[in-house]
Amino acid sequence: MKKKLNITIEEKMLEKIKQYAESQDRSVSDLVQDHFQSLLQSPTTLPNGLTLVEYMKSLPKSKVEFPADYDWKEEYYKAKAKKWGHEDLL
Repeated sequence: MKKKLNITIEEKMLEKIKQYAESQDRSVSDLVQDHFQSLLQSPTTLPNGLTLVEYMKSLPKSKVEFPADYDWKEEYYKAKAKKWGHEDLL
């Protein structure tokens, strides 16, 4: 069942919205309803129904092990230098 909704909006904005709705062959009410529908959908729910956190936890765990003395910072900067063609500076 549909109900009426009264809103207050700037006149210039309303004219732009009406023009846009007409160009899309839709009503302003349809645009408002679609907007609120998109806001109410959870942005972190994936198409399969899992949240992003649940999905990440379901991924297989990596078996890669790094040495205890692995220098993450140095490797990061080496990769950046290589990406930008400045590996000769390191």
